[in-house]
Amino acid sequence: MKKGLLTVGAIACMALVPYFVHAAEMGKLKYESFEQPGDCGACHTEIHEEWRQSLMSQSFTHQWDEVEYFKLALPHALKLEKVSGVKAGCIACHGPLAFLSGDIPPKPVKDGTRANEGVSCEICHGITGTSEAVPFNFSYNISPGNIKQGPRRDARPESHEVNFSEFTRSPELCATCHDEQSPYGAWVKATYREWKAGPYAREGTRCQDCHMYDAPGKAAEMGPERKDIAHHVFHGSHFESKLAGAVDLALYSTKTTLSAGGTLDLRAELFNGKAGHFVPSGSMEERMFWLEVYAVDAAGKRHHMPVQPKGFKGEEFTIADSRAVTYQDFGEIMGLKDYKGLSRDGNVPDGARIFRRPFFNPKGEMTVCQWYTAENTGVDYRIGPRETRTENYSWSLPKDAAKGFLTVEARLYYSQIPSSVGEFFKLEKSEYAPLLVNSNSLRFEVK
Repeated sequence: MKKGLLTVGAIACMALVPYFVHAAEMGKLKYESFEQPGDCGACHTEIHEEWRQSLMSQSFTHQWDEVEYFKLALPHALKLEKVSGVKAGCIACHGPLAFLSGDIPPKPVKDGTRANEGVSCEICHGITGTSEAVPFNFSYNISPGNIKQGPRRDARPESHEVNFSEFTRSPELCATCHDEQSPYGAWVKATYREWKAGPYAREGTRCQDCHMYDAPGKAAEMGPERKDIAHHVFHGSHFESKLAGAVDLALYSTKTTLSAGGTLDLRAELFNGKAGHFVPSGSMEERMFWLEVYAVDAAGKRHHMPVQPKGFKGEEFTIADSRAVTYQDFGEIMGLKDYKGLSRDGNVPDGARIFRRPFFNPKGEMTVCQWYTAENTGVDYRIGPRETRTENYSWSLPKDAAKGFLTVEARLYYSQIPSSVGEFFKLEKSEYAPLLVNSNSLRFEVK
């Protein structure tokens, strides 16, 4: 083994983390083995500023990530042997400096340790490869030091050396953390695998082409002007500008005029023409993506139009129902007495179509605890890359419907977690507020 090189699947880690057999070694390095992002920023000024605004820099300090680890994952790991590996496993990607330094469990964010640096410059530019043919579960090899891994053959920095790395440019680098298998064998993150099986991979479009798009600039203050400097903000679903228009939304009807007491038949078509993976992806167990359709009559009265069921197995999980209660495992993990669970769909109106892949724990309860997921293949009603979903609506106009123009409004929303979960943990509203992805409308005359 080369000095400073961390290999994957070490025996020590296998003993500590029984299911993460593909794990970067824990505790073989020290925090001091890695330069701080501010040091890198002395020369890479603009790139450092972009990274500072990104979720990579906040992978440990982001509010929901902190709550999920310290209030759910860590307590559960200490209670249930089957999931004990998440005590360290979550941190391998969310706080890799802590993991590699053996600072497990790390201190909370308020203590200000270097775990707060998240996925820092030294992590991605220290990774030399992976032990897996198809990476997952933090299967990265990392070698920190004066030789940084980079995407250019002609880089000649003054303060350190650069090794050209094809792996740094590859989607496989992303896969080391963005694909994950639970202790029960369920694929709970599969963004890389979704991309790999889709049209973008066949055409040669990489993760970096969308999430680190190029622009003219300098990689370092003293470096040459280049036409293709990769942005390090890593725009994704946490950015409203990235979400806006990510899925096309169209409405169709054969009618232009309606009669009071008559029926309005309508179809909505949603096309994922911009994301190279399913929508939603990543932590899909908690991400909400739904379509609301309303008819607004000439008097301004709003009527919610529920989607027409299609009859497929598991469809009940894809149609909002305020009576549905789940997330009972919070009580089990947190030791809450008389805890009955939470609203499954939060503030989504009854009858709205939800595009999701529900996860279920060993007790058959729907869960947002990905490490506790035993099964999630029963229904996958998300929108794949370049896939169209068609939803049908049939609504009976009231006999006393106001005459004049009636407008059908369709709005596609997204939120990072169900509002019921956000409210339960008293998160900032920005963590679960609905974000508008797209909208459309049709106008009819009621005679």
